[in-house]
Amino acid sequence: MINLSILLLIPLATALLVLICSTAAQIRMVALLGSVAQLGYSSLIMLDYMSQRAAGNKAQMLYESRHSWFSSLNIEYYVGADGISVAMIMLTAVVVMTGILISWNVEKMAKEFFFLIVLLSLGAYGFFISLDLFTMFFFLEVAVIPKFLLIGIWGSGKKEYSAMKLALMLMGGSALVLIGFLFLYFNTNTGSGAHTFDLLKIVQMHIPVAAQQFIFPLMFVGFGVFTAMFPFHTWAPDGHSSAPTAASMFLAGISMKLGGYGCLRVAAYLMPEAAHQYSWVIILLSTIAIIYGAFATLMQTDLKYINAYSSVSHCGFVIFGIGMLTKTAITGAVLQMVSHGLMTALFFAAIGMIYERTHTRQVAQLGGLLKAIPFIITVFVIAGLCSLGLPGLSGFVAEMTVFVGAWQHPDTFYRTATVLACASIVVTAVYILRAVGASGMGPVKNDEFLKFSDASWNEKLASVALLICILAIGIAPFWLNNLVSPDTQLIMDNITRVVGVN
Repeated sequence: MINLSILLLIPLATALLVLICSTAAQIRMVALLGSVAQLGYSSLIMLDYMSQRAAGNKAQMLYESRHSWFSSLNIEYYVGADGISVAMIMLTAVVVMTGILISWNVEKMAKEFFFLIVLLSLGAYGFFISLDLFTMFFFLEVAVIPKFLLIGIWGSGKKEYSAMKLALMLMGGSALVLIGFLFLYFNTNTGSGAHTFDLLKIVQMHIPVAAQQFIFPLMFVGFGVFTAMFPFHTWAPDGHSSAPTAASMFLAGISMKLGGYGCLRVAAYLMPEAAHQYSWVIILLSTIAIIYGAFATLMQTDLKYINAYSSVSHCGFVIFGIGMLTKTAITGAVLQMVSHGLMTALFFAAIGMIYERTHTRQVAQLGGLLKAIPFIITVFVIAGLCSLGLPGLSGFVAEMTVFVGAWQHPDTFYRTATVLACASIVVTAVYILRAVGASGMGPVKNDEFLKFSDASWNEKLASVALLICILAIGIAPFWLNNLVSPDTQLIMDNITRVVGVN
């Protein structure tokens, strides 16, 4: 029988074991085995979940577990999972395992490094399965502090500045989320005068529209900071560029998805009337993020900054899909979260492998690397093609679902925004093909490049794992769509029930 608490105990036990290891080899092996256990149990959860749904289990949440945490305030350790949660759990497990593989040769304070990486996964899992808002906030905070340390200690460039900027902005977003949670809590009534943080109980209540109008912006902006929503995106490029490779993979692949998940699961789901009223603002900001991120990427010459600004644009599609408030667009937003998590993790992994050998990320200093490190550049090219939405890869499936769902909105303003968002694909193709071509193709600019060794076993294993996931979604997307679609329909039904949108 599946117990979601085991999903939290695995990284917790792994982190504690890492601390008592005495050699770097032991640390790496324990971290890897722990991540493999996470992936194995996450896969078991997904297979069991799909099996139960196929057998006719219609419960909104599966694997629910509830324990009183702070009874006087009605705070509970309350967890459960639906299809969206399961998709995020699988994404986290894959990115964590591949990030540990990519970091196999980390020597500086290896014990602390792998401890913090594993701790990040604990925070992400807890966030995605929490059905109590206070518990959700607790795990959100667990997923913030390790990022500051990873960048500040193991980062490069302006690492102290980047780490401080990231921490302050994410803490600011967390503060807005906490204020929103507290206001929401005091606007609930269980019938006996008591308040609740229970997400499933709150959705059955009718939060006063005036309260929704005040609370929704706090929550949406707070979570939006995590997903680099314009104009609160400035922490992302600096944070990504200074972070070590595994931290960049986790930061873009998982941490930015905490924001999208919170915007959908909490803000839009619990306050549908406010979501409907503010949807034009969400569409405006996300459209700006998509276009601005694409053009800002055109100006970058550093490979990590290219991927970082590209992530601002691609995560804009997540907010864009949620803001459209159509079932297909919301499904597309979830698909985009998964796709972008895999794609950007692969992109950062490839960039890290290139930097480790060339000691530069400047496109102008690279060239002809396909002759020197063919496997790494092939991975780099595939990640780029996924980013620009090549059919057969996950990026195409996710973005097309968002576009189709967005066009279903009949309003002229929303359709105009859809056209502008679609146009960003052209800009994406320009910067991706330019970066890939200048880095990998053409004559070798430095003869020293020809002396480099290609990807090691751990780098190949991490890259292949991410590539398989990207292809599995791109070639046969129905399984992921079937996994999340019933639960996006529930969210849409709640919005339709209250505000009557189509």
